[in-house]
Amino acid sequence: MRIGIDLGGTKIEGIALSDTGRILASRRVTTPRGEYATILGAIADVVAHLEREAGQHGSVGVGTPGALSPASGLLRNSNSTELNGRPVKADLETLLGREIRIANDANCFALSEAVDGAAAGASCVFGVIIGTGVGGGIVLNGRVWNGRNAIGGEWGHNPLPWPFDHERPGPDCYCGRRGCIETFLSGPGLARDYESLAGKRLQGPEIVALSERKDEVAETVLRRYEERLARALAHIINVLDPDAIVLGGGVSNMPRLYLNVPALWGGYIFSDVVNTRLLPPRYGDASGVRGAAWLWNE
Repeated sequence: MRIGIDLGGTKIEGIALSDTGRILASRRVTTPRGEYATILGAIADVVAHLEREAGQHGSVGVGTPGALSPASGLLRNSNSTELNGRPVKADLETLLGREIRIANDANCFALSEAVDGAAAGASCVFGVIIGTGVGGGIVLNGRVWNGRNAIGGEWGHNPLPWPFDHERPGPDCYCGRRGCIETFLSGPGLARDYESLAGKRLQGPEIVALSERKDEVAETVLRRYEERLARALAHIINVLDPDAIVLGGGVSNMPRLYLNVPALWGGYIFSDVVNTRLLPPRYGDASGVRGAAWLWNE
């Protein structure tokens, strides 16, 4: 049995999967605020509950925003800030009495969709999460590729490729640079682009709804978004050449992307043929916790 834990800033979600991916037990609790030890205790309680409900012992994988530093082994960049700079893996292993595996939430999303999701059977999968930020994960032959610096798949803080003059130098990014892919393709980036043309701020679903009612400004913004996404993903294809790219986050709910973006990216890809598939997720928001369980995938 494989147990997955999705550790978020507001909730801790747990799932127990059989070897075939069948759900044996599930549990969701509110993430405690404040004490580091309290959060770890809540994770341990979820694991214990899942094992009682399923009636068996399991491996444990944990997905979280942020990643373990390869230099120190401490967690960094988590939105559960109490965990940053802490030996989360080592302390959880002591608490649970077993080895665990930890991965970034985007890696868990990619792994879930590569193992038994939308891209099941593909040998190389790039998983994209576009929401408040822009993240990504790489899965090769059913295993996450973390990279030497534990930043494999972090495409959101590269510059938007092949920028037009009006896109230079680009919006400020929290990372300290300007013109990052995240500043153009994130949910706030899409809202900001619409505001620059319409003079008011709307969120992605509202912009899509306006476009479906033939609003010219909304359609212009979405076409511009699609062209930028095509350029950004073309860079990934030129470097990684994956079998499939799976979209996650709020952007995955825009059906037009799966037709329009592949129609655009060929002009930027260094090949006379592009067979990479752009796919919606099979498991959506549940991919994170499923992917955490599949971190034990041998």
